[in-house]
Amino acid sequence: MGKEKVILAYSGGLDTSVILKWLMNKGYQVICFVGNVGQKEDFDAIEKKALQTGASKVYVEDLREEFIVNYIYPALRANAAYEGRYLLGTALSRPLLAKKQVEIAIKEKTSFVSHGATGKGNDQVRFELSCYALNPNILCITPWRDPEFISEFKGRTDLINYAQKWGIPVKASKAKSYSEDENLLHISHEAGVLEDPAYRPSEDIFSMSLSPKNAQDRETLIDIYFKGGNPIKVVNKDDGTVKEKPLDLFLYLNELGSQNGIGRLDMVENRHLGIKSRGVYETPGGTILWKAHRDLEGIAMDKEVMHLRDSLIPKFSELLYNGFWFSPEIDFLMAAFNQSQQAIDGKVSISLYKGNVTIIGRNSPFSLYDKTLSSMEIEGGFNAIDTSGFINITAMRLKAHNLILRKRKPYQWRETTLGDT
Repeated sequence: MGKEKVILAYSGGLDTSVILKWLMNKGYQVICFVGNVGQKEDFDAIEKKALQTGASKVYVEDLREEFIVNYIYPALRANAAYEGRYLLGTALSRPLLAKKQVEIAIKEKTSFVSHGATGKGNDQVRFELSCYALNPNILCITPWRDPEFISEFKGRTDLINYAQKWGIPVKASKAKSYSEDENLLHISHEAGVLEDPAYRPSEDIFSMSLSPKNAQDRETLIDIYFKGGNPIKVVNKDDGTVKEKPLDLFLYLNELGSQNGIGRLDMVENRHLGIKSRGVYETPGGTILWKAHRDLEGIAMDKEVMHLRDSLIPKFSELLYNGFWFSPEIDFLMAAFNQSQQAIDGKVSISLYKGNVTIIGRNSPFSLYDKTLSSMEIEGGFNAIDTSGFINITAMRLKAHNLILRKRKPYQWRETTLGDT
């Protein structure tokens, strides 16, 4: 009987290289899967290293276009932002990687998959929930939660010693004192020196964006065109550059955002397991798109639809962050968000300058903006006298509340002064 196959999500780094050999020594035939979601890596070198370490086969998949169209753009249509700020760069890539990993497992006729995510982080949850949702019969081997593995590897030194013992190449360069995850949407920096929430990241930590202080001292003017809430074209008004294909468009916005010091975020967030974590993020192109998309909605989306949709964004973002991309609740919410995007067509004009994304104009064929109604100078068929009735009807509930609760001084809390207990 042949060895059981296991599909390992492989990065070529120290952890997954050790895991590859460890799984082999446990009796598995290891097939490596490397997903290109936009990280700057030498994929030929990664494949070569996996084979040299003992992998029986290596799949290197270019997932960049799929990542943009089927993961980033849906999140953009929903204006997703975890805890109001984080644009979910890592969280959005994990379900795609898990999906491809499951597809390879099916192709290789095995139920075993493995990953190198740690036992405290979010990624283990994201990978495994996605795998189980896509194939209920999948079996996840999780070394960093395996008692035997974690007793053998208590730190980086143990990993290096194991790699040297088994002839696994280890980069001689000094390891960074923090961890990173990079893809098309962002790069994240966390742990190490960044675990002190009061520590200001040094400039050498950042790799995807210039400091706003060092960015060019002139604005970059661009137009972004949307169709159904999706970006379909970027035009640089300074030099005439036009980008339309999703990957070209996104890479170009990352380039412009980087040059102009856009998309840096430093926050303490709540992980799925309840642990607070400090993350430093760079999301240049995504920050531009999120702001442009939201602005276009202002002119083309119905007020009540917008307010209802906005009430759902925190829950949707939390679900994405926690690994529920492949879930009935996400399907339900995404259907509603997609419905809200039917008229989100048009153009947004933007100034990029030293960390700022400033909207300077917008128009849409489905604009709900009516100058004659909004103008302070033109009456436009609007009778201001009618507002009296509107205010009187709206105030009825407040008057009734006051009459019933007058003796209880319901608004006394507003009189509290600073320093009061």
